Amino acid sequence: MGTYLDPIVAAHRAAAAEDYRKLDKLVDMALDTPAPLPFAAALREGGGLAVIAEIKRRSPSRGNLAPPGLAAGKLAEAYADGGARAISVLTDEEYFGGSALDLVEARSAVGIPILRKDFTVSGSDVCDARLMGADAVLLIVSALAGGELEGFIQLAEELSLDALVEVHDETELERALGAGASLIGVNQRDLQTFEVDADRGLRLAMEIPAGLTRVAESGIKGPEQALRMFEGGYHAVLVGESVVTSEDPAAAVNAFVSACS
Repeated sequence: MGTYLDPIVAAHRAAAAEDYRKLDKLVDMALDTPAPLPFAAALREGGGLAVIAEIKRRSPSRGNLAPPGLAAGKLAEAYADGGARAISVLTDEEYFGGSALDLVEARSAVGIPILRKDFTVSGSDVCDARLMGADAVLLIVSALAGGELEGFIQLAEELSLDALVEVHDETELERALGAGASLIGVNQRDLQTFEVDADRGLRLAMEIPAGLTRVAESGIKGPEQALRMFEGGYHAVLVGESVVTSEDPAAAVNAFVSACS
């Protein structure tokens, strides 16, 4: 049975097949940019639960989330003012309405680490993350085959990027650990039903070895849910719709921070 990710990943693989840039040249270009900030380390500094606040214009399931005039830089500043330790920027254009420009604007506005959240399917995608100014790249286990996951983790390390490796179940977690992932994101949304299951996140947290950084993703709509994840062993939560749709994004972020400090 297919999942809601299938058409999105297929579109990104089709685009990657038409990308004729040379990987070695992209690597050289990326290494010539300013050194990335330590993303994973920032999530574990200062105690409490770290908040990764997301700049997300729309979603395939909910449609438009942010007003058309959203300014990525100003939103990033609001998130940082609210106490976010990192920012996630969706750069997928077709399905989420994002762009590389959103990440560039966020990078110029704040001094905290930034995750490029997109559907990474090629080495060029990893390089592009650093070229945009990101400090971390998202790798979705269910979207990657064979040795791609391990190869992209190694390329990210070469580029001094942290790799947030996203899993949905125990089988994917086993693959992530086998590939050497040290920063694990648990997406609580079922790939087929689109339903959120918080118990999934708590169950998988117990399977992630001590010493690795754990991030809870999807369906965390309020401070109470964030506190449950914190008590379940997570170092950070990634929150999107609840903060990007708020009339006061800084206050919305701070509510999460305050609940788990």
